[in-house]
Amino acid sequence: MKKHKKSKELMMLPLLLVVILMCIGGHFILQPSYQDSALIEYSLAALPFAMFAVVIIAIKMAIKADKED
Repeated sequence: MKKHKKSKELMMLPLLLVVILMCIGGHFILQPSYQDSALIEYSLAALPFAMFAVVIIAIKMAIKADKED
């Protein structure tokens, strides 16, 4: 079993925080007072794709860190 370095795992912490902020922001703009804007509707529709992009970046970072070990 390999031992992982903490620094490589801590590199993914900002990505986690970005996704958490996206989730909170998505719930915030679901409020009824923001429902009339088309920009809000488009940003809510794009939110899952943005989260998926962050996941792809995290997977690439994990693969790169695994190859370096």
